[in-house]
Amino acid sequence: MVSDASPPAPVAGLLLTGGTSRRMGSDKALLEVDGQRLVDRAVSALTAVADPVIEVGPGWSELRAVREDPPGGGPLAAVAAGAAALRAAGHDGPVLVLAVDMPRVGVDLLRLLAERPGPATAVPRADGHPQPLCARYGPDALVAVDRLLAAGGRSLRGLLEAMDTRGGVGWVEEEEWGRVAEPEALSDVDTPDDLRRLLDGP
Repeated sequence: MVSDASPPAPVAGLLLTGGTSRRMGSDKALLEVDGQRLVDRAVSALTAVADPVIEVGPGWSELRAVREDPPGGGPLAAVAAGAAALRAAGHDGPVLVLAVDMPRVGVDLLRLLAERPGPATAVPRADGHPQPLCARYGPDALVAVDRLLAAGGRSLRGLLEAMDTRGGVGWVEEEEWGRVAEPEALSDVDTPDDLRRLLDGP
């Protein structure tokens, strides 16, 4: 189809900062790597590629912030709240979603996702596992988020599984994204050990 070969529309961004950080013991958004808070690293990368960008969380950044309902309700609720705020601001195109605890995600990887032709929803896979918290979601996916949440769903992975059965997901394999990012780029920081490994380097 012609639409599958066309580049996507301009992309907005959602920075998710509302996780509970139970295993870390302190808010991950405020952790520092190389003297910079994780939230500031993420804002810098996401705003270089997407516009507008909204934080979904308690407001750790200078971005406009909205909260998921209920606060701490998980990524699916966060994406739903952020997408609703973007629609209210006049954006009805694709959205880049980035979790604040993925500090190795850089501008080049986000730009690859933002500009990738094919299905409007583009999701990297690492070691065969989907990475729904660093991905581009198309308008159809964002509508499906609302439906899934209303039906009691909580998982972005469940959303992707349902969409994949209809060919609605463009999987971005490591062979592709590895050309613009390091092998550990999609690793998240959940525990103090994860942070120590990040600070020690690969």
